[in-house]
Amino acid sequence: MQDSTHTASTGVSATRELAAFGHGLTLDAIPANVMQKAKEAIIDTVGVCIFGAGLPWGRMVIDYAQLYGSGGTGTILGTDIKVITPFAALANGVLGHAFELDNLRQPSMGVHYGSTLVPALFAAGEEVHASGNDILAAFVAGSEVMCRIGLASDNTAEKLGFHSPGVTGTYASTVAAGRLFGLTQEQMVRAFGIAGSLCSGLLAFSKAGNGGMVKRLHTGRASESGVLAARLAKSGFTGPDTILEGKFGVFEAFTRAAKMEQLLEGLGTRWETLRICVKCYAAHITAHTPVRLIEDLKREHGFTGGDITEIRAATSEKVLSHHNITMAQDVATAQYSLPFCLAIAAYRDPRQPHSFLDAPHEDKAIRDLATRVKLRLNPKSAEPRKAWATELDVVLRDGRTLSASGDGFRGAPDTPMSDAELHAKFLALSAAMGEDRSRRLLDGLQRFEDYKDITALIAS
Repeated sequence: MQDSTHTASTGVSATRELAAFGHGLTLDAIPANVMQKAKEAIIDTVGVCIFGAGLPWGRMVIDYAQLYGSGGTGTILGTDIKVITPFAALANGVLGHAFELDNLRQPSMGVHYGSTLVPALFAAGEEVHASGNDILAAFVAGSEVMCRIGLASDNTAEKLGFHSPGVTGTYASTVAAGRLFGLTQEQMVRAFGIAGSLCSGLLAFSKAGNGGMVKRLHTGRASESGVLAARLAKSGFTGPDTILEGKFGVFEAFTRAAKMEQLLEGLGTRWETLRICVKCYAAHITAHTPVRLIEDLKREHGFTGGDITEIRAATSEKVLSHHNITMAQDVATAQYSLPFCLAIAAYRDPRQPHSFLDAPHEDKAIRDLATRVKLRLNPKSAEPRKAWATELDVVLRDGRTLSASGDGFRGAPDTPMSDAELHAKFLALSAAMGEDRSRRLLDGLQRFEDYKDITALIAS
């Protein structure tokens, strides 16, 4: 890649400029609609974390955090368990990504806002008794930094086998925790330097067809790593101040042909937080448009999975290279596979999380239909903001071929969920808490900016 250690305009390293923005963004500089989007993402993430706490792999990480980290101030969402700050960030980061329901950017650039930012913010926020506004501003700062790193990476990290949120999310949580811990601007630069050596997460499960549970760990580690980087930097620990753009830095190690001009472009004027996309299906984001299309066709024509001979989908290059999995051996890998997601949607209601949870990879009919899903490249997916453009053909046993096309779904920025839909998702995912407590927590989250101490909200 091109070495861009210093920007032409200022002579200051890009790492320093991005760290300075993350450190210095003030509440009054953030537009109201951006703050509202951040609050919606936090509400969505808390509900997702609560649901994740009831899943077997979520419970495993909770047990680990409780075993080694009990006695702290950080609440593991969906439980009454408190652990030390790094373990709370780890556990909630896993819970936030535990079932493919967490929010992310549209178009995707390897950015998961909620499951990397909220866990670090809540864990650090409880420790220092941060206010709701402190957390909202830190969310936006971390979001904007993370998105610039994602945009500059141009999705090439995943072509090399790295799961991008394990890279970009580490910087989101570093900014978030660093702000709440009161880092100076220079300490934030050091924290960036440290964070580069904490990035992690491999996509080996997508080719093995098994072990998909480990994917959940990537956002947890990103959240935890931000806490570690920020705390070490505050104590005087150092890291290189050209960690992003320098030789052997993040972009050279984790990406190819990085678009370095994207790293600082539009900071403070073009708000990437507005690109947050809320999921309506418990499936990888690349499956959302195809699943919406087959859902629409089922509703219109009244067929079921057993009526289908073949499904043909024209989709993106990324789907062809990473998500064309026809022999999934666990739930997580099935959720990552477009053929399985389409087969699940054909036989079950894709809007119900349990349609993806109740062992779809062991269902003979679903497994069989997944092998009859044929994917090809859709040239439209290479157009700006058209990465999810899909053309779908469903061939039925009676000889009909039903077709549909589209590039979005409910929850994407151009078709956002209403408040009622967002709140219904939260209440459904947090139902295990009991209706009274769930509604009380939702009410508090809606008034997030009114809290002087986040601990009062989390305890509600």
